Amino acid sequence: MVVTVLMTRAKLSRSRMRLKSQVRFWRRVGWATTRLSLTVLEFKAYGKPQQFSAIDEAVRTVQFIRNKAIRYWMDNQGTGQNDLQKLCAQLAKEFPFAAELNSMARQASAERAWSAISRFYENCKKGIPGKKGFPSFKKNNRSVEYKTSGWKLDSNRKAITFTDKKGIGRLKLKGTRDLHFYPIEQIKRVRLVKRADGYYVQFCIRVERTEFVEPSGRAIGLDVGLKEFYTDSNGETVGNPRHLRKSESRLKQSQRTVSRRKKGGQNRAKAKVVLGKRHLKISRQRKDLAVKLARCVIQSNDLVAYEDLRIRNMVRNHSLAKSISDASWYQFRVWLEYLGKVFGKSTIAVPPHRTSQECSRCGVIVQKTLSTRTHVCRCGCVMDRDYNAARNILSRGLSTVGHTGTLALDASNASGESTSTLAGAILSEQVGSLSEESPSL
Repeated sequence: MVVTVLMTRAKLSRSRMRLKSQVRFWRRVGWATTRLSLTVLEFKAYGKPQQFSAIDEAVRTVQFIRNKAIRYWMDNQGTGQNDLQKLCAQLAKEFPFAAELNSMARQASAERAWSAISRFYENCKKGIPGKKGFPSFKKNNRSVEYKTSGWKLDSNRKAITFTDKKGIGRLKLKGTRDLHFYPIEQIKRVRLVKRADGYYVQFCIRVERTEFVEPSGRAIGLDVGLKEFYTDSNGETVGNPRHLRKSESRLKQSQRTVSRRKKGGQNRAKAKVVLGKRHLKISRQRKDLAVKLARCVIQSNDLVAYEDLRIRNMVRNHSLAKSISDASWYQFRVWLEYLGKVFGKSTIAVPPHRTSQECSRCGVIVQKTLSTRTHVCRCGCVMDRDYNAARNILSRGLSTVGHTGTLALDASNASGESTSTLAGAILSEQVGSLSEESPSL
């Protein structure tokens, strides 16, 4: 056992020496990085009620075109993306309300349909069990997307005018970002999004983000949990705020109010708006926590290791599904990987198997249930269960660095190549996708 402990310590020390040597190299050449990516800037839209009604009509038209494209793919074997683009022109000739929408907005709707179809094909190739994400019809679409035509920004960049025949017209914009920093040519998409608290305009901009941060020479392992949001390999913890649990009583009250109102009445519509605003507040609280913690962790460390958790499988446990969803681990991971690319830091997803059972000092497996919160090993190691797991996660992450050199500042390594679920790809759909609703930065 003594030999095992010495070998484990020697392995960790060699990995840390490799990490420090690479950090010293990047300290000499500089830590400034350039990332060419799509950034989404979001602004609140202000207008008249008839303008918002026109936006709703445009959103319904987009939903109609997307569902028609899905039906066309189902009925015609061998349908490709170009066939769906041609279908948009046919629908414009057949339905006058579809012709009122901008042609590029119709094409963007067909791209949304093809995105769902291509994702289904990829899942089939990967052999994913079940329905493999078979494309379904949209019932409650909330956004319409324009490309480079159909809209025009004012000279002061504080208002936007939509020039198609839907009658949306000029909308005032209010936000914390300044569009004067970006030329019109860099704006690749403009999206109108309907939420419970109003309407928003999103600008998808292709920019080069340059961030400079002094290397710290530190590496950290993170173990997420339900009791604490995460515990790092230094023994520090961040509490789980439990946003949903705290607001659950008010949510239930709003849901009962909606159910008591008459269907189709104005009072029921008002009650649904109140319920939607409360759900929206919870989602924004989760995102705010994930972004702030991820940014703090990335800026303070040169390497971040975390577990490659399969959240979709974990929420099948009905006893813990609500708590796992409320913790929003995956959103935290997505922002870790994205900010890792921006700041040029290494983010590594390690296999989660036996990270809690294995002793971080001697490597012996110590079986324990979820209710056992203290790790006690016969080698004399006594520590918190999550702290022990974080140390194991860091050890696996450092061993990955030692073999593959993932501290090199390129996009693939910075995103964590060792992950099996490729959360970076999901992020590109959320932030840089041209077919789905993107979060604002």
